[in-house]
Amino acid sequence: MFSWSNKDGKKKDPELFQTVSDGLKRLYRTKLFPLEDTYRFHDFHSPALEDADFDNKPMVLLVGQYSTGKTTFIRHLMEQDFPGMRIGPEPTTDSFIAVMHGDQEGLIPGNALVVDPKKPFRKLNAFGNAFLNRFICAQMPNPVLDSISIIDTPGILSGEKQRISRGYDFAAVLEWFAERVDRIILLFDAHKLDISDEFSEVIRALKNHEDKMRVVLNKADQIGTQQLMRVYGALMWSLGKIVNTPEVIRVYIGSFWAQPLLVPDNRKLFEAEEQDLFRDIQGLPRNAALRKLNDLIKRARLAKVHAYIISALKKEMPNVFGKENKKKELIANLGDIYTRIEKEHQISPGDFPKLSKMQEVLAGQDFTKFQGLKPKLLEAVEDMLANDIAKLMTLVRQEEAAMPSQAVQGGAFDGTMNGPFGHGYGEGASEGIDELEWIVARDKPTYDEIFYTLSPVNGKVSGAMAKKEMVKSKLPNNVLGKIWKLADVDNDGYLDDEEFALANHLIKVKLEGHELPADLPDHLVPPSKRGQ
Repeated sequence: MFSWSNKDGKKKDPELFQTVSDGLKRLYRTKLFPLEDTYRFHDFHSPALEDADFDNKPMVLLVGQYSTGKTTFIRHLMEQDFPGMRIGPEPTTDSFIAVMHGDQEGLIPGNALVVDPKKPFRKLNAFGNAFLNRFICAQMPNPVLDSISIIDTPGILSGEKQRISRGYDFAAVLEWFAERVDRIILLFDAHKLDISDEFSEVIRALKNHEDKMRVVLNKADQIGTQQLMRVYGALMWSLGKIVNTPEVIRVYIGSFWAQPLLVPDNRKLFEAEEQDLFRDIQGLPRNAALRKLNDLIKRARLAKVHAYIISALKKEMPNVFGKENKKKELIANLGDIYTRIEKEHQISPGDFPKLSKMQEVLAGQDFTKFQGLKPKLLEAVEDMLANDIAKLMTLVRQEEAAMPSQAVQGGAFDGTMNGPFGHGYGEGASEGIDELEWIVARDKPTYDEIFYTLSPVNGKVSGAMAKKEMVKSKLPNNVLGKIWKLADVDNDGYLDDEEFALANHLIKVKLEGHELPADLPDHLVPPSKRGQ
């Protein structure tokens, strides 16, 4: 248990935070919420946060067009069916399904879900019955759900289907989830790369959350290598037109279900990609506190800018006549107000809310009820960002050090960890791990011929002589230096015939594209050096 105190010149009562979650909740309630409430932040951007938002497990949001394998992906991760699950080539999942841990299997309907104070969904009540009738929570005991929760979403429609109204603002609901989840996974089908208008709208709604986004190109086992290269290129081109960032979003290629690969040509690629994606998901519990801290900072920066905008509009409003005309004028010239605030308060343009959306919401607001600038509220948020957050960051590191390594376990995650089917098992430096014979002995006669041309003295060659041969591999000196350190098992500064053969074996491992081990594995230790 850790704590820190916050004292300033005014001798406030010290704030003692027992945990990061406790600290975030109290900072939000005492410093950020008053600013949000005063300037109607919740009417414009995002509902107020509740304790459950800070206490909940990391959440993963799956988004994609229909029949891209979202529900199958969840089933693949958990290796278990979940209540309410439907899979098919047609648009089967017509609801938002929050898959969460529970002692017993069961479904909780949306209207009951949004009144549960222990669940982080209470503010979804604002989207009305049309949405709540399409929102359920599937609870079940599963080891994967001990660490994370998963949100399955309705398939995004294309063609004529997208003209049919859902009855609620689908993009706004996804944006609400995006603000609160730890990872957003966009799924694409290798056979259906067209991005519909609704999908484009959804991806744009996820703007400002690009750091959480990952892309999965699913069902890639159904096409050959050449086609896969073309499909991958087409996907990157399509995403580049919608996601306006200079960085390329990470794309994972594979077939995420427990069925035989139809075209096994790229098996190793799929295994490596799945391992990378699983590692990314497994790290979510460990980074959850840091993510919530980061999201609170982003929210605070937006709330500050929002306060400046609202107070600037209030200042421009007349006291008696011409209020409606002035309101229309201010909304039309909101871009100029942005520029003025940006220069006056040295605020980055990226911190401002989207202009068109802000104008749309302002049109329905009563400007006479806006508040003028209240420096004390802004100072409290400034103090939170400058001092409290820095101290809370230290507490995050202390908690991480004190807690055992957290990672998602169970389901498909266990199948890729250890044993002969773990990624990279029996390859590279792991080759020969199960064999009785020393794996290096297979090529040792060839290495011995080279060894004896280096004029060994007392059965050993010096570092200078070994270097002349090793540099022929054209590997960088830092890599060759690591190979030398691994091969010189007895640390005498010389290599005997076994150690020289080992050095050449490790060079071959590296040239074949594998990583070198940090320490020499037991199965690679030369027979004469074992037991020393």
